[in-house]
Amino acid sequence: MSHEPQGSLALVLHTHLPFVRHPECDEFLEERWLFEAITETYLPLLERFHRLAEDKIPFRITMSLTPTLLAMLADPLLQARYLRHLERLIELADKELGRTRDQAAFHALAQFYHRRFTTARRQFAESYRCNLIAPFRELMERGYLELITSAATHGYLPLMDVQPVAVRAQLTVGVQAFEQAFGRRPAGIWLPECGYHPGHETFLKKLGIRYFLLDAHGVLFGSPRPTQGIAAPVACPNGVAAFGRDLESSKSVWSAKEGYPGDGDYREFYRDIGFDLEYDYIRPYLNGDGARLQTGFKYYRITGTTDDKAPYDPARALEKAAMHAGNFLFNRERQIEQGSSRMDRRPIVVSPYDAELFGHWWFEGPDWLELLIRKVHDDQNVFRLTSPSEYLARYPDHQVIQPTMSSWGYQGYNEVWLNGSNDWIYRHLHKMVDRMVELAGRHPQADGVPRRALNQMARELLLAQSSDWAFILKTQTHTTYAYRRLRDHLGRFSRLYDELTRHELHEPWLAELEATDNLFPFLDYRVYATAGSA
Repeated sequence: MSHEPQGSLALVLHTHLPFVRHPECDEFLEERWLFEAITETYLPLLERFHRLAEDKIPFRITMSLTPTLLAMLADPLLQARYLRHLERLIELADKELGRTRDQAAFHALAQFYHRRFTTARRQFAESYRCNLIAPFRELMERGYLELITSAATHGYLPLMDVQPVAVRAQLTVGVQAFEQAFGRRPAGIWLPECGYHPGHETFLKKLGIRYFLLDAHGVLFGSPRPTQGIAAPVACPNGVAAFGRDLESSKSVWSAKEGYPGDGDYREFYRDIGFDLEYDYIRPYLNGDGARLQTGFKYYRITGTTDDKAPYDPARALEKAAMHAGNFLFNRERQIEQGSSRMDRRPIVVSPYDAELFGHWWFEGPDWLELLIRKVHDDQNVFRLTSPSEYLARYPDHQVIQPTMSSWGYQGYNEVWLNGSNDWIYRHLHKMVDRMVELAGRHPQADGVPRRALNQMARELLLAQSSDWAFILKTQTHTTYAYRRLRDHLGRFSRLYDELTRHELHEPWLAELEATDNLFPFLDYRVYATAGSA
């Protein structure tokens, strides 16, 4: 670059799935959430990151990998099941090559998917030896990725504020899980759903976290008002930095209506051979219950707003992704030029997205991201890619404000996770926390089976607190499953509490629970002890 850039762009990908693992069933529909995310998002992103690194392009991306996702990626049972899932996709791809051989456009797509799934198997089994944490860690150690953590099970923290010990436990276990996976403390955190409540920065500072992200209004409505808007981070009174989400760059990538993903040349998510083809043909590739589902074989492009769809053309979609990457680049250049002319420091545009947008929902998203990074490097010198940590190292002093309670959910506050469909959850969760605190106080030095039971109770509580269950009940998507999970965790917790209180622990049943809900092997129930929780 010929001269110092005028500003920075921080792309932040939030990589999260709830902990879904069912060893008691041969196949479990909701385990496909993980399998689809690996095939459509994580492997494609890793492939592009490695390609950029090979081409010596000095890119910087920030990614949060949530503790529940890390636990699943490290789990041998789920790794084996994912390989089996890929084998079936390849078998279906073989059948599709035969079925489409007289239909030129669809046959080319069948070949496209066959290549895609065999590549995925090779990457997962051979390149990464079934463990995707390793390549993310390696890219972090080489300086390309800034990896950050999240709360233990993505619990929605503002609605836990009535019990600060619950907030502290979610955050503490989140930091511990990151350290276990990556061998270092995280510099930053993605607060689940960007849900922030004033005062939570106290816990972050004690854990060594230097920054968090929040939605624009969390900064803009802070006190006093931020003089730089969201073009620079602000500091909480205790020094922890908060970066506000840039709305303009978010909308162009997020929105299917106004943004790039809704373009007619991109792949249509909702047309899938799992629904289109003869039932008997597709039946072996459905879940055990035989209900039709998304297979990942999608042969059409969005085309327009009607059901009349044209065949998908990957080359044409890639051209469109390059065009949209150029458009995004142009808009960020203008935005940064404008900002830098009136600021005492170089502005930063923070663009956070759910990682699954790239590849799963917006099939061309990983291509768009790679093309954008190449254009940032090759075609301009107005801004460069950075991470929040790099920006804080460059500008250590920021305006001190008290950010306001906020989230990035619908309407910006709590209503997605607290409404008529899910408000009943919280009295149970609050009672569980009370009981956990009570037992941690009563058994400060438990060992043997009682200690295992207390640790398992902490696990069941954390799992019940996952924001995903309240979200699912609100969106009415997999409600039966969300009810089941809440009921299971509440029931297991209550039975353990009763058995522990009566000194009648049933060890074989406890061992069964430990083998099923097996995340966080390092968990220590004393994270719920109240001493020092202020």
